[in-house]
Amino acid sequence: MSSLDELQALLGAPAHRQPNPADWDEVEQHIGSALPSDYKRFLDAYGSGVMSGELVVFHPTGSSPLLARMRKTHQTFTERRDRALSRGDSGHIPYPFHPAPGGLISWGYDYSGDEHFFLPCDPDPDRWKVVTMVHEEGCETFDGPFSSFALTFARQLLDVDRYHGIEPEDLEFLEPEDLEELVANGEIGPVRPTFKPF
Repeated sequence: MSSLDELQALLGAPAHRQPNPADWDEVEQHIGSALPSDYKRFLDAYGSGVMSGELVVFHPTGSSPLLARMRKTHQTFTERRDRALSRGDSGHIPYPFHPAPGGLISWGYDYSGDEHFFLPCDPDPDRWKVVTMVHEEGCETFDGPFSSFALTFARQLLDVDRYHGIEPEDLEFLEPEDLEELVANGEIGPVRPTFKPF
């Protein structure tokens, strides 16, 4: 079973969508390359939305089109990198951003404040890696395709203790029934894998 199949099994069947390969034309012309096929298949199936209440992804069509967000993100991060380089500090932002040759290509973000990009490190987009800019403090590289990254992301949110999301010092002030209510409402603890379109 591919990582994309596993991801879809974990998230559940998507709402019915009619994929149109032409939806990607303008984005791919802008970046000068095809995008990873598993990424396009996932977005064609699910559309723009939020995975597990945390990871936000964008389709080329919809209320927040991918290309508009991509352009804005590339410009913002290029400006931040230029400022860092002018101070002699390139360690936190080691990669350029599209349209610079080999520049990172934006595809989404998460509610923790991290931005996610493709690293076009191979002529074959299906071999691109995922780079996460962590709170603008540095980056982490995931050596795998989008679907493996998203599957790992969803599983990590699922595999946390039942009181995850609450500060340890706050535990002493909450009654056991209050904690259980927070868990039951999904406000703390493991995050059930879901996908909510927007």
